[in-house]
Amino acid sequence: MAGSALRARTALRARTAKLRARTAKLPARTAKSGRRRTRAAASERRPLPLPLRLLVMAFAFAAMVAFAVVLARLTLEPSPASRALVHSNLHPGSSLRAYLNHSVTRDAVKQIGGNLMLGVPFGILLPVLAPRARSIVHVVLVTAIVMLLVELTQGALITGRAFDIDDVILNTTGALLGHLLLGRRLGRAVHARRPGTT
Repeated sequence: MAGSALRARTALRARTAKLRARTAKLPARTAKSGRRRTRAAASERRPLPLPLRLLVMAFAFAAMVAFAVVLARLTLEPSPASRALVHSNLHPGSSLRAYLNHSVTRDAVKQIGGNLMLGVPFGILLPVLAPRARSIVHVVLVTAIVMLLVELTQGALITGRAFDIDDVILNTTGALLGHLLLGRRLGRAVHARRPGTT
């Protein structure tokens, strides 16, 4: 009986020693991981130096102006030769189906891909130029409004051009892709919040 009591006490001491060793290591691990998180957060939130930030924003502004000129040339130039071929489309998906069902593959890729690519610069440049418009919702709304205005202008004022809701949808989708692929990261890099701000 004395032997079993001795074994029980020895086992209890061994468990207590193991438990103490584990709890002694726990604060050290927590402190190390806390320091790592703090360093990572500080490096993520450190803004670019002001001269570099201004340079990036100036480049983005120049790119947006160049994009506006290209957009105007592609979408707002009259095309009298195609006057009989164009018609307005107010039904989402109608033009897309026509491109896919009745066009040569190259023409369909050109129409759909071209409209997608027209929106990509909005998704990339808008978060850099307007820090408050970095969210996906803002990028999509601004792009949709601008492209809707372009399409309305085409339909109302430009010979040989017509309003097409599918173009607005494709342009906005392109902006969304540009934002997800690059614009969000660029916006965060240029306009990172300072440590301690929310």
